[in-house]
Amino acid sequence: MHSENDLKIILDKKGSRYYSKVSYPLRFGRFTQIDTRDYIFCFDLNNRIKIIQSKNRKLHNLNEWLKLTVSNEWIYYSAAGYKGVRSFIGEYYLPCFSYSANPLFKTYAYDKNLVNGILNDFSRFLDKPGNTQNLSQDVKNKFQLIVSANHPAKLQKIAEEFHSITSGMITVLPPDSRHVDYEVIPVNVADGCLYNCDFCSVKTGKNFAVRDKMDILSQIQKLKRFYGPDINNCNSLFLGQHDALNAGAEIILYAAQKAYKEFDFKFSYMKNPMLFLFGSVDSLLNSREILYKDLNDLPFYTYINIGMESADQGALNMLKKPLNVKKVEMAFDRMLQINREYMGIEVTANFVMGGYLNDQHYESILRLAKSRLQGPYGKGCFYFSPLENPGTTRYIQKKFIWLKNSSPVQAYIYLIQRL
Repeated sequence: MHSENDLKIILDKKGSRYYSKVSYPLRFGRFTQIDTRDYIFCFDLNNRIKIIQSKNRKLHNLNEWLKLTVSNEWIYYSAAGYKGVRSFIGEYYLPCFSYSANPLFKTYAYDKNLVNGILNDFSRFLDKPGNTQNLSQDVKNKFQLIVSANHPAKLQKIAEEFHSITSGMITVLPPDSRHVDYEVIPVNVADGCLYNCDFCSVKTGKNFAVRDKMDILSQIQKLKRFYGPDINNCNSLFLGQHDALNAGAEIILYAAQKAYKEFDFKFSYMKNPMLFLFGSVDSLLNSREILYKDLNDLPFYTYINIGMESADQGALNMLKKPLNVKKVEMAFDRMLQINREYMGIEVTANFVMGGYLNDQHYESILRLAKSRLQGPYGKGCFYFSPLENPGTTRYIQKKFIWLKNSSPVQAYIYLIQRL
């Protein structure tokens, strides 16, 4: 640790090695921390800004903070965005985005102009010889690297490089990736999806197509170079995009095993590696048992999120989801079976909420769960995703609370976070 007047520097601060759900600011991984009179700045192992936290309410609340994603988007973590945040999303903090993530919550994310002003002031502070002249040379060298790495144009270039590897924006991350604060490395094993439903706001519109192993390996190698030293802070993988489960056992296992090895997850500072992927009702029903047996043997804890949407035929028809209720019921049964038999795998389900969906839709979800479970179900959960035009917000929130309180399955609102 180095300190000089209002400046305190920790060049290699070691935060928590486990993602934990706590009601106070907890930092994960290894990073450089610089405290000034007004702010706490955390920089990743590539010297890139990661966290800004105010010390004097200049960012509204002392227990809240800003986080920069690898795609150069700031997220504001609010502790008081609405009443009962943990009950609604399963976390103590509500991520507030600069884009629409959920029409039920009116959230505010600080814009880039404000953040760039803070970073520019910080850079000017470091550039003044009088502020740092008594510090050691290694600290001065670190400052130079930080200033160089965090120019706005440089941050944007980094995001563009990332998206060139991932074939564009990752339009949505699995809801279960909240368990690692959405800190996942994405590797696309397939494009498009089976259904391309009209109601979906994040679909690519492409027909489903599996990528070959050479393409997958190329992504992994490029991502390893892209993350550089900061890969030591990574331990979780997202196999994209919208229906990786339909890619089949061979491709899924190849990508997971190759990424684990190439990204050195075994030696990551962060412990308990996790694997995330989406699946559809048909891909779940068509998947072979050998996939789950082999996934269960991997060094990941695996989450598979299935888009079921409704258990009412009228609602499925209205959503133009090419499914029948029987398939949804079979998929739910398969979800329960996998969760019972495999300790290292957890399957979760998505359902939609919307003002034009009638009571039969909501009752069908509750009936689906209660007809198969005699009491509270501790593994797996329901995520509810409001449609783009959800109707009366108050009505939808009341419906969600009713479902949450009545269902034997844990229930949370789905926040659509992109990368």
